[in-house]
Amino acid sequence: FSCGLSNYQGALFHLFNHAFFKALLFLSAGSVIHALNNEQDMRRMGGLLKIMPFTYTMFLIGSLALAGFPFLSGFYSKDFILEFSFSNYNFFGFFAYWLGVFSGFCTAFYSFRLIYFTFYSKTNNYKVILENIHESSSYMLFSLCFLGLGSIFVGYLTKDIFIGFGNFTFFKSIFNNPI
Repeated sequence: FSCGLSNYQGALFHLFNHAFFKALLFLSAGSVIHALNNEQDMRRMGGLLKIMPFTYTMFLIGSLALAGFPFLSGFYSKDFILEFSFSNYNFFGFFAYWLGVFSGFCTAFYSFRLIYFTFYSKTNNYKVILENIHESSSYMLFSLCFLGLGSIFVGYLTKDIFIGFGNFTFFKSIFNNPI
């Protein structure tokens, strides 16, 4: 989306931020799948909030960052890309802005649908599997914590490196044809 607008600095900034919260979401999903004895069907999950509170917290942080919740890493990059598209002052920029807003809404919707079915809804699994559900090992929890902290703070800490005022780090790395 950002590269289509010739905003390569914003695209690299979002790619860097996206790596943290998407990796957090995948590792959190792996933790849930492992705890449920390799069950991957969301319809068979549910009720894991009280059993796996740390994984839930990390899943929530990753989903909020993915949705662009204010002051998380996804907010800084998504807000910059949407602001850049809106500032083109033509029909295509305006259309791109509303397309980006709609895709952000769809992202937030499916992320919180996932959280609801995994952690809040009534469980639909076998009793044998439910008795063996547990949090992951300390190694995985440490990795989740590291990625969770990155999903919270990396956007704020690196925004000046990628898109700060007067920053020319990636300015001439890709030729931008003025139209």
